Amino acid sequence: MAPKNTTELGNCESCVFFDYDEDYDCYVCTMNLDQDEMARFLAGNTRGCPYYRFYDEYKSVQKQN
Repeated sequence: MAPKNTTELGNCESCVFFDYDEDYDCYVCTMNLDQDEMARFLAGNTRGCPYYRFYDEYKSVQKQN
């Protein structure tokens, strides 16, 4: 279960937009960020990301049933 204030935590690992990129061989944010947002992301300052959405793999499975 995700914490209530996940947006404030900025936990990229549980975000829908945080995916593995085979070309770069690492995880990247797939959201189309502007220059300032990308600088914050690269600096690790993701607290309060406005694009954060919790990834719940079980929710998509429930829709299939």
